Amino acid sequence: MMDPAKFKLLKGKKALVTGIANDQSIAWGCAKAFSALGADLAVTYRSEKTKRFVDPIIGEVKPSIYMPMDVEHPGELEAVFETIEKKWGKLDIVLHSIAFAPKADLQGRVVDCSKDGFLMAMELSCWSFIRMAKLAEPLMKDGGTIFTMTYYGSQMVVENYNMMGPVKAALECATRYIAAELGPKGIRAHAISPGPLKTRAASGIGEFDKLLKKAEAKAPARHLVSIDDVGLAVAFLALDGAKLITGDTIYVDGGYHIID
Repeated sequence: MMDPAKFKLLKGKKALVTGIANDQSIAWGCAKAFSALGADLAVTYRSEKTKRFVDPIIGEVKPSIYMPMDVEHPGELEAVFETIEKKWGKLDIVLHSIAFAPKADLQGRVVDCSKDGFLMAMELSCWSFIRMAKLAEPLMKDGGTIFTMTYYGSQMVVENYNMMGPVKAALECATRYIAAELGPKGIRAHAISPGPLKTRAASGIGEFDKLLKKAEAKAPARHLVSIDDVGLAVAFLALDGAKLITGDTIYVDGGYHIID
C-alpha cells in the first residue's frame, strides 16, 4: 500500500492544532497526520494537568510552538495567534477540537439545562471556533483550511447526547457561514463528524459503550473509526487538491450516519 507520508504533501504548511488531551484524542490523530505529511505544527494544551499527558507523546510530531491555551482564560487564545504571527507570519491550517458542557447539564434533559450551563457550552464549544477563525483570517494570506469537530447528534436525537446536540448544530451552522464569508480569500471551513470514539470527552456521555456497539454493528463498513482514520481524512481536506471542497459537514464514520 502506498504510504502518503512519503510524499510530504503538506511540506511548508503551518498548522495549529488545539484540543489534544492525550494519545486517544482526535486532535492527536490529526496532528500526527499533518506532521507525517510534512506540516510544521503549533500545538496547544489546556492546562498543566493536561500537559502531563501530552508531554510524553508530543515529541513524535516535534511542534515548533507548544504552549497553553484555555479558551476560558481571557487572552490565552489571542496569545497563541500572536506567537504564530511573530514566529511564522502566516498560517495554513487550524484545527479546533474543543468542546465542553457542565456535567450536570450534559447528563440531564435539554429542557432542564441551566442557562449558565448552556451559555458556557455555546461559548467554549462554538464561539471559540468563530473567534479562532477571526484570528486566523489575517494570517491565512495564501488561503487555508479551518476545521472543527462535531457529531451526528447535531442532526438526529442521539440518546444521552442531550445538550451537546443543539450546541453542535450551532457549530455546524457557524462553519457554513465562516466558509461563505472567508471563501473569497481562499479560506475554506469544515465540520468533521467522526463516528463514536473512546475519547476523554466521550467519557461524559452516558452509556457510551452501548453507542459504540450500535455503531459497529450498523455502520456499512462494520468497523469503528479510529483517531488515525479521522486524522488522514482531515489531512486530505487540507491539501491543495481539496481547495474547492468547503462548508461541509464531513462524516468519517464508516457510513453510520446514512443508516436508520
